[in-house]
Amino acid sequence: MRSYYFETFFICCVLIFGLQLNAQDDSVNFEAVVSKKNLGLNENLRVDFKMNKDGDNFSPPNFEGFKVVGGPNQSVSNMWVNGKRTFSKSYSYFLSPLKKGQLTVGQATIEVDGKLFKTLPVNINVSESVKISRDPNDPSYVVNENLHLVAEVSDTSPYINEGISIVYKLYYSPQINVTNVGEVETPEFKNFWSQNIKIPRLQIERGSFKGDNYNYVTWKKTVLYPQKSGKLEILPLSLDVSVDVPTNRRDFFGNRIYNQVSKKVTAGKKTINVRKLPEGAPKSFNGAVGDFELELKTTKRDLNASESLQAIVKVSGKGNLKLFSPPDLKVPSSLEKYDPEYSENVSTNLLGMKGSISNTFTLVPQFQGKYPINPIEFSFFNTKSNKYETIYSKEVIVNVLEGPTSISQIEPERNKNSSSKNILPSINQFKFIKTSTDLFKINSPSFIYSITFYVLLAIPVLGIVILLLFFRPKKISDSEMLDFKSKRANKLAKKYLSEAKNNLDKKDVFYISLEKALHNFLKSKLAIETSEYSKERIYNLLSERNINDKTLSSFLKLIENCELARYTPASEVTVNNDYENAVNVISEIDKTL
Repeated sequence: MRSYYFETFFICCVLIFGLQLNAQDDSVNFEAVVSKKNLGLNENLRVDFKMNKDGDNFSPPNFEGFKVVGGPNQSVSNMWVNGKRTFSKSYSYFLSPLKKGQLTVGQATIEVDGKLFKTLPVNINVSESVKISRDPNDPSYVVNENLHLVAEVSDTSPYINEGISIVYKLYYSPQINVTNVGEVETPEFKNFWSQNIKIPRLQIERGSFKGDNYNYVTWKKTVLYPQKSGKLEILPLSLDVSVDVPTNRRDFFGNRIYNQVSKKVTAGKKTINVRKLPEGAPKSFNGAVGDFELELKTTKRDLNASESLQAIVKVSGKGNLKLFSPPDLKVPSSLEKYDPEYSENVSTNLLGMKGSISNTFTLVPQFQGKYPINPIEFSFFNTKSNKYETIYSKEVIVNVLEGPTSISQIEPERNKNSSSKNILPSINQFKFIKTSTDLFKINSPSFIYSITFYVLLAIPVLGIVILLLFFRPKKISDSEMLDFKSKRANKLAKKYLSEAKNNLDKKDVFYISLEKALHNFLKSKLAIETSEYSKERIYNLLSERNINDKTLSSFLKLIENCELARYTPASEVTVNNDYENAVNVISEIDKTL
């Protein structure tokens, strides 16, 4: 009997102990583990949020007082020991303190089996910046001595609009392993036109740094075209790098144990001394810098009047192709010219831009004859010879085979570019050919002084009277309407000019607003409609009103820049200059008119 009770008691104890073990196995452990609780302002902190059961909807704290320089890095461990499953999961963050004093790593949360679990807050004491240890066994010291970020600039003293490149390389010695890289601070290229060169994937290469053998990866490649002379600064690039540093310890299997260290590396600020272009630029120079060729070609040489052809003005070579426009095409007035269609075929690498840009003009001849398209002049600054060069296209002759004859061609070579469009009719061009006869009696009554004669004579007189009576108020109404339109256009000009000022940082919106401002200003001052716009008409109207040539040229240049902005990029400097010029030009014209 005694043995029976003892066995029963023993079984109950085993069952209770087993239940306790199961309860312990089923318990959730969720905690925040920090690499150190005391650190300097120049040191980084690692925080691991660890759990022994997998969960959902992990939410980190907001890390107030810290800057996240790396992470989250997720790791999972799932092992079976003696038939029992051991699970662990962690989320790792690397933090940089923003200020001194006591900072707190807040609570993280996660859901496990529908229940919400939170970590306990962890207090961190941040002191003044500490001296970097020089202990060769200190992982931070090892990383500091063997990890470097370098910015390589191809030319530190270029000309305005001359292309240069900047390449960022991350060097690390073979004794450490880089496991993760994140960009913390991106360099700013203010007063530069810039384009990043795509790197398909990072490749480890061998190189030399300060005479020692290193591994390196090329992190970033950028091509720059300075838009302003003087000293220009490129703000630094900063990376947060996770590094595995080997220790002298080994695990159970004899493998070396590594310590993971997070290190922020910076390439440093770069200063570029941009040189001005020399004085004495040709009139045809419009900002092109490089080495270029010019070509003028047409799709047809022989055609009939009213048929169309395309004239292509093409600039090709190496240089700032996207930062200027091809030269304009001047043709005889008998060839009707339409606005060009812009196209580009430009590739960019570390050596800069290469390719071509072109304007395609549609031309429609009006009269029969041969019309020369004079050579086009194009100037650029050659950075190889350090001087301006001017090149010309070949002359193109357009032969119009059939069509009306222009009077200007009857007078041999008097004026090749004559604007006259008078037509000399041929002998039979308007000849009336009778197909039937109209016979009348010799003795028939005369039409003169007949009733029909007097009726027809009275109709024009009555028409004039009716027009005077009924359409005189219409003239007054039109005048008032014109005055109303003028005032409204003036208000719109001010509105769009103000809108342009507010969008100096948005190139597309700025030039649309500026163009509307210029057009409405002309409406108010010249009383013309948008449909009547052409550069020639604007030039003539403003010249007739005694607008000086400088102001007139500036106004037409602004209109041209607004048109070009649809196809070509514009720098911050160009946008600001165009706005200032617009204000000045409108003010000058307004004083005169």
